[in-house]
Amino acid sequence: MKIEQIRNATIRIEYAGKNFLVDPWLADKDTLGSFNDIKAFQVPDPTKASIKMPMCDLPKSAEEILAGIDIYLLTHLHPDHFDIDLATGTGGRFLDKNVPIFVQNEEEASFMKGSGFQHISVLSEDSLSIGQIKITKTPALHGTEKPCGPSCGLILQSSGEKTLYIAGDTIWYPEVKKTLETYQPDIIILNTCAAELLEFGRLIMDDNDIYEVYKTCPNTTIIASHMDTVSHATLNRETLQQKLTEKRIAENILIPADGESYQF
Repeated sequence: MKIEQIRNATIRIEYAGKNFLVDPWLADKDTLGSFNDIKAFQVPDPTKASIKMPMCDLPKSAEEILAGIDIYLLTHLHPDHFDIDLATGTGGRFLDKNVPIFVQNEEEASFMKGSGFQHISVLSEDSLSIGQIKITKTPALHGTEKPCGPSCGLILQSSGEKTLYIAGDTIWYPEVKKTLETYQPDIIILNTCAAELLEFGRLIMDDNDIYEVYKTCPNTTIIASHMDTVSHATLNRETLQQKLTEKRIAENILIPADGESYQF
């Protein structure tokens, strides 16, 4: 297995002979705009409302990122996880629409059909198989006050490979703990910048949530993703490292730079 941090929650994964691209957000820096432009959501810190996103460039060209991809995996349809054209109500403008895409529900499948994708599958808690790879949808809770829309996690399993858990946009809550205890993953990818919105509260994990994951799976490799790209984040790589150091678990958590990869 090879895991490459691209940017934000966009991750390229080589797993059991297949190349996956998770949550492909490939827009150029600043082109999504700011929360002042989006207006559907409000950030608790008004000084962040004018910061344009993505806040950083891709580490390589979109063409290089997409080369050889067999399957797109989408944890949820938010504009910092998938390129969306608000004017046309379509998305995925950088993607090859003939590459299979897996989404969490029928509503998102309908969106993908309207966007021109030709091979769309809906993820399931009962698992889907791609050759020898089993993909299982897992629960996620995308907000401490109330969910900011549906989201999901993913379990990848295959004979001869380590079990991978992509938690997606979620906070720590009992269903995440249950997923960890049920599947006992060898590798865990967490979204950890502790992004916040006024109506929904904290949307994804912070250092305290990471600590709960670590306590549940102390011998598992944990990767902190979704960093330094969106303006409503309350942690960056540096401050997360500091907080994990204070908790004495910094050496147990990988915080990859964009473009960094790991082989397992």
